[in-house]
Amino acid sequence: MPSSPTVLASPVRLYRMVTPDHLCPYGLKAVELLQAQGIAFEDHPLETAEAVEAFKRQHGVAATPQIFAGAERIGGYTDLAQRLGVKPEKSGERSYRAVLVVFGTALLVAVAVSRGLAAPIEVVDRFMGVALALLACLKLMDPGAFRTTFRKYDRLTQAWSRYGQAYPWLELLVGLAILSRWAPLPVGVLAIAMGLEGAFSVIKAVYVDKLDLDCACVGGNTRTPLGAVSVLENLMMVAMGVALVVMPGS
Repeated sequence: MPSSPTVLASPVRLYRMVTPDHLCPYGLKAVELLQAQGIAFEDHPLETAEAVEAFKRQHGVAATPQIFAGAERIGGYTDLAQRLGVKPEKSGERSYRAVLVVFGTALLVAVAVSRGLAAPIEVVDRFMGVALALLACLKLMDPGAFRTTFRKYDRLTQAWSRYGQAYPWLELLVGLAILSRWAPLPVGVLAIAMGLEGAFSVIKAVYVDKLDLDCACVGGNTRTPLGAVSVLENLMMVAMGVALVVMPGS
């Protein structure tokens, strides 16, 4: 006999992020799924980052969207799909492809413009400078999406939201300073501070809190896993910062 359709207790309520900078794709998937199943629901858009954070604190959840049926919290989009017996749609598998493309391109550019140079350190300088500039460019293409993803794990941004706004510009500044050797001492100190804070945040989120998150290193619209590669990227920034401080004129 065919199984009976799943009945959700009323009222069904959907809470999802809808800010000027970011429209949550999984929130949209939840809307489409509820509509396709003919389930009446209340749509509660969270229209500011502060509202999203307040909602997560209130309900003890790590992410949105969240769906409630009566007094029961069902969970996010995937939980809703499983509850309704529907195969959840995926927004793309996680991959390091974007990171590899950025660093591969940076390496090719560094080698191309460094032909005939005797010192390998200059090739490394150009590689890191170009890589940081490319990473900053990707973040600035959609700063709202970057901040949304970055805020989920970066400790300083969670305490001071303006850091998330400034981060891509600071990263671009460091990249250009590495390429031009402009103001090496202050920029080197800045790079060390940014790299250490970033590495600490990733280690805390992934290895202490055991969170399964995407990395914002190549912007907020990619499915790049947050983990060891993210730590390595931050430590590379620390290393270049040390090089700027120790060898400012090289």
